[in-house]
Amino acid sequence: MVDLSVLPGYIAVILLFLGPPGPDMAYMLAVGLEGGRRAALKAILGIGTGMSFYATAVVAGLGEIARSHPSVLDAVRIVGAAYLLWLACATLRSARRALGGHGDVGAGRWYLRGLLISLTNPKIILFYLAVLPQFLGDAEAPGAQMALLGAINVLMEVVLYGGIGMLSGFFRTRLTGSSKATVALNYGACVVYVVLAATISVEVLLA
Repeated sequence: MVDLSVLPGYIAVILLFLGPPGPDMAYMLAVGLEGGRRAALKAILGIGTGMSFYATAVVAGLGEIARSHPSVLDAVRIVGAAYLLWLACATLRSARRALGGHGDVGAGRWYLRGLLISLTNPKIILFYLAVLPQFLGDAEAPGAQMALLGAINVLMEVVLYGGIGMLSGFFRTRLTGSSKATVALNYGACVVYVVLAATISVEVLLA
């Protein structure tokens, strides 16, 4: 029913796409630095949920509607940039509280954060539209084939970027005994959020 012979080539493409540093990788690094390993785990599950939503939309044929209305996608990306700036402000407040000796009080809701970051990144759906049809192979059920390919992509990103976030969280855990280190890590996460927001905004303006 599905063609498994295309999987080696498809997995290679996914690795080439996920390997170079990008927004999702930078975001997971920031989450690990700000909230630790548990935060990274919850955030990557949220990202995986958002990716699954977009993969389902492509399989259902809704992706073509999104591709034919680029202005809608740009609006979604602007919302995502605004949300990243809000996260930067929240992280900055947390760093200042820690600097004032009030402890490290994170904003929390890491799963929801990851979900919103993923849903406001419509480049995911464009990637699915461009890549998945290239690996239908000789599948007798194209819908099932695309669903399988989408699930593999989600799983690979969750494992790879989740692992990066967990390593970043481990680094934070080793430094939590120092309030100055905690503040520095939060400031670092804040910078990442601002850079990501600026990158998205520039991409929209230059599109």
